[in-house]
Amino acid sequence: MKPAEQAAAMLAAAGMARMPARVMMALVGSPDEGYTAADLAERLGVSAAAVSGAVRYLVSMRMIQRVSRPGDRRDRYDLVDDAWAGMITANAPLYAGLAAQMDSIAEENAGAPISVARAREIADFLRYLAERMPRLAADWRAEREAATRPDPR
Repeated sequence: MKPAEQAAAMLAAAGMARMPARVMMALVGSPDEGYTAADLAERLGVSAAAVSGAVRYLVSMRMIQRVSRPGDRRDRYDLVDDAWAGMITANAPLYAGLAAQMDSIAEENAGAPISVARAREIADFLRYLAERMPRLAADWRAEREAATRPDPR
């Protein structure tokens, strides 16, 4: 199995739908001009409809983008720059919202101390993610920028 397919299988095992995972990993190794939907279908050995649904999903998640080329009537697709860090950062409000819901669940189940403790622990973890994930992405970006900056000497 090729590395892109192995990576897609890992994403699918982690909960991502299989076809979007395969399309995304194909785009990681795409030529600089990206792939058309037909290119993706051929590369992955699937139907155009399967690629269309996966592309629509990944565009909506801001993981990939349509790229128009002058003189080419077909759209091409490529990864969005900084897509992974952006996706993680964008989920921070979701984690905070889920934490608030866990707190509400704990309040509704005051008579069940084990359930309350479980809900509070989940809420604490989600708040931790909401706070830390954007900071981690910012730290990573800063380190990456510093590493690519020319040495002033």
